[in-house]
Amino acid sequence: MGKLNGKIALVTGASRGIGRGIALRLAQEGAVVAVHYGRRQQEAEGVVRTIEQHGGAAFTLGADLSTVNGTHELFALLDEALQERTGDNRFDILVNNAGIGQMMTLEETTEASFDEVMNINVKALLFVTQQALPRLKDGGRLINISSLVTRAASPSVFTYSLSKGAVDTLTRTLAQQLGSRQITVNAISPGIINTEMNAGTLQDPAGRDYAAGLSTFKRWGEPEDVADIAAFLASSDSRWVTGQLLDASGGSHL
Repeated sequence: MGKLNGKIALVTGASRGIGRGIALRLAQEGAVVAVHYGRRQQEAEGVVRTIEQHGGAAFTLGADLSTVNGTHELFALLDEALQERTGDNRFDILVNNAGIGQMMTLEETTEASFDEVMNINVKALLFVTQQALPRLKDGGRLINISSLVTRAASPSVFTYSLSKGAVDTLTRTLAQQLGSRQITVNAISPGIINTEMNAGTLQDPAGRDYAAGLSTFKRWGEPEDVADIAAFLASSDSRWVTGQLLDASGGSHL
């Protein structure tokens, strides 16, 4: 019997990478998973098929989170799907995973590049969370995906780093605000993970050596490494943990 049986989870940006890994892992624990995607419908449907093939339950939600209107569309779709399945629009677990990376220094940053990162990594997360709160059940779980770059300075990803710093601040603030509802709020801060975002680094021999060398374990991370942490934070096992930024970098930059 899974630790999340009877729970409903929404995972944003779940068609690939870390989001996909988390969606699969929460479903493995028994949660019904809403698999959100922006443009990658086929990949998202593939995640649902994989979950169903292993005896789980999931469904897709397509919405462009680069605009506030898109966040409203996401919850209109979620409300409809949950009403149909449960007769209610409330759910238990929100994983704010949707985000974009950007290799750009301060000197290279433009207004357009700044807005692109902030719209997805900060603005969308804020408004998704705002709309989720009336629907999130008391005793629920809110999990944000941050990054190692808020602890280890990375000038080559300047605006991305700023955006993840905002995620950390939002995590602590919400944890204080939602404690009265017994909702825990935590962030996971991965290092270099084997995802499409880091494909350029990991396809290059020097990049692979660099990525593996950061961790005390001398390897880079896999989505499953982060997904297992998310499963803990989503479960009742984490009931006494809130407002925390959990380092998931394999001991990078110790």
